[in-house]
Amino acid sequence: MKRLKPGSLPKDDLREGEVARSRRRATAPKATKPKPRQVEVKVTAAKGRPMLMWVGKHPLTQVLGFPAQRIESFDPTREFSRLPSDRAMWKEWPIAYNKGGLLFHGDNKEILANLLASGFRAKIDLIYIDPPFDSGADYVRKVKLRRGTGKKKLSGETYTIGEQVQYSDIWANDNYLQFMFERLLLLRDLLSDGGSIFLHCDSGKGHHLRCLMDEVFGAEKFVNEIIWSYRRWPSDTPSFQAMHDNIYWYTNEVSQKRTFHRRYEEASDSYMERFGGKTQRLDEETGTRKLTVDEETKGMPLRDVWDLSIVAGFKGERTGYPTQKPEALLTRIIEVCSNPRDIVLDCFVGSGTTVAAAQRLGRRWIACDINKGAIQTTSKLLHNIITEQAADLEREQREGKQARLMTEVGEPDTGSPPAPPAQLAFTTWRVNDYDLAVQYGEAVNLACDHIGVERIRTDRYFDGKLGESWVKVIPFGHPLSPTDLEELRREIDARNEDAKSITIVCLGVEIAATAWIEEWNRHRKGRDAVNKIRVIELRTDPKYGKFIDHRPARARVAIRREESKIHVEINDFISPTIIERLQQQAGVLNPTIEDWRSMVDCVMIDSAYDGQVFNVALTDVPEKKTDLVVGSYELSAPAKDTTVAVKVVDMLGEEVLVTAVV
Repeated sequence: MKRLKPGSLPKDDLREGEVARSRRRATAPKATKPKPRQVEVKVTAAKGRPMLMWVGKHPLTQVLGFPAQRIESFDPTREFSRLPSDRAMWKEWPIAYNKGGLLFHGDNKEILANLLASGFRAKIDLIYIDPPFDSGADYVRKVKLRRGTGKKKLSGETYTIGEQVQYSDIWANDNYLQFMFERLLLLRDLLSDGGSIFLHCDSGKGHHLRCLMDEVFGAEKFVNEIIWSYRRWPSDTPSFQAMHDNIYWYTNEVSQKRTFHRRYEEASDSYMERFGGKTQRLDEETGTRKLTVDEETKGMPLRDVWDLSIVAGFKGERTGYPTQKPEALLTRIIEVCSNPRDIVLDCFVGSGTTVAAAQRLGRRWIACDINKGAIQTTSKLLHNIITEQAADLEREQREGKQARLMTEVGEPDTGSPPAPPAQLAFTTWRVNDYDLAVQYGEAVNLACDHIGVERIRTDRYFDGKLGESWVKVIPFGHPLSPTDLEELRREIDARNEDAKSITIVCLGVEIAATAWIEEWNRHRKGRDAVNKIRVIELRTDPKYGKFIDHRPARARVAIRREESKIHVEINDFISPTIIERLQQQAGVLNPTIEDWRSMVDCVMIDSAYDGQVFNVALTDVPEKKTDLVVGSYELSAPAKDTTVAVKVVDMLGEEVLVTAVV
């Protein structure tokens, strides 16, 4: 999003694009935006003990449930998306949502409220969350260009696009606790009778989160603290190496309704040496020790210390997303504490590990994240898994085999046949019309670097200081509004100190906001006036303007119909943002990209686009970072004229949509 140097595709290519856009405007159906509706969702008060206190703590009694907009659908083979067990499984599924996986983009507080309002209250069987740990760090993913093994290569192979901020784990202590308190209350109301919730954390905030869980769910609902032990590259610190995470398991009911499928592990060498190879337990009736039948054949019941490798050990599993957890960890939790067809929820989905495991294990799932990169990473992962599952089912049916048997409820045998997929489709939704275009954390970093702001990582509201002035960066998804300014007023009133001035950084300013600031500053005259507001509008400011001289990525795509087939040919693609980043790294060198496919992460095609929901009919997601998209595709054509939409996503997550009527 920094200022980019001029550049364009050839004039003939641009002319071709203009013609395509003109035809689309003339023939494609107009997208009508549904009128937003919101409802008040009641939230049950926390009644557990003990209670943790912090500055600014307040109960969450109700929250607004905003409507959701469906923006994408993936259903690769419709004939297999409705499985034999479908009818009973989806009987109580809320009518507002498509049957299948649900992937939401937006603030999870608003999404959880939407789920409660839509009919998911007390319907979720298993919840796993891996929230921010309040670590004081910016989490970034390293973004690299794809590098093909053919003749065309990237000039200057050592260059990468750099790092992209995925989310910031930087909080004032009270702000973090209130954030988690509110979301735990909503999650508790979604959890079914006998359902389980697993909260993943580390030693930094684990003790606080344990207290919050006691308060929200009740200390008597605690089941286990699980220690995930792993090995990683050691750090040079004068302390014991931190190589474990904590996972707290709570249930919504102290009863036999809780799902638990016992699993076993081999006894450790030290245990076997100490007890002579006999794994025994005390028989209360006889006072002697003896083996159970299961222990004789399967080993010891699984302990609460799990030795599982981190993702770094599995090259094929690594997505590049920060804080990614291994699928083996989530597989164990889901297998033990849920049944096939159960609903699994993760509202901090990140790289998508939870839903990947749930999809493979035959569970239904709901996931959400506020980060665009998380949604894209998860979506790509699911495309591959569902496509493989659909192909497996098709092959089994073609060979005359019966569908795989469903794992019996309560079956302890780890060798049981895997459950068939609960669904072979999922939809992507946006709640409260959340802006997918800009990642706020990265935008703040870029804006502060551009202006010269000294970042303040520990402040819960302001982003930094510019000289003696406090700086607040307004999210770039909307112009500065009176609502933003009223929030600033409340923040100033809550602080005991005055600032010489306050600088607001934004994209666009509403007329009402300009009048608000003029009235505010009218009462703060003089050189030493405190809390005087100054605005830096990043498009027009005399000194800092033109920061957002953003030229979007462009694609030259040929779409044509030949009899019963649609042919799509991507002839060229350019991402000015990627080019700019490479130039910044190159210095005096001038790296060039000889194959446009190096910049492309994936391609998706909708052969019957309605202007609102993108239904994926074909997806091209290379398996390895060294693989490239194909760029040339063939699909079956509908009998009548249709609008074909081609979505090209670059390595930074920017999307380009090209449409044509054929």
